[in-house]
Amino acid sequence: MSISITDRAAERIKQIRDEQKIAEDAILRVGVVSGGCSGLTYDLEFDSDPENGDEEDQQFKDKGIHLVVDMRSFLYLSGTELDYTDGLNGEGFHFHNPNANRTCSCGESFSI
Repeated sequence: MSISITDRAAERIKQIRDEQKIAEDAILRVGVVSGGCSGLTYDLEFDSDPENGDEEDQQFKDKGIHLVVDMRSFLYLSGTELDYTDGLNGEGFHFHNPNANRTCSCGESFSI
C-alpha cells in the first residue's frame, strides 16, 4: 500500500513550497513521532536532499508531490490519505489513516 494525496492537499503543498521558495524538486517527508494526547503525531517537512534518509525509506509520487516515509513511520501510515481543509472545523492538513484505532478530537494525534 502507499500514501496518497488529495487534490486539495497537493495544491496547498505546492503553494507552501512556492511561498517559502523551496525548490520544486524538494521531497516531502511524512512521518510519525511520539507525542500528542493519543500518543503519536504526524510530521510533515520539506527536505531538499533526498539522500538524507535511509535506504529503507519508502518513496511515493502522487499528483506531482514526491513523498518519502521512513520505514518505522510507514508501518503506521500505510494506506493513509493526506488531505487539506480550510473549513470551519480548522484549517490544515488531515490524515485519513485506516490504521488508527483512536484519534484525539482535534485530529492531531492517534494511536494504533
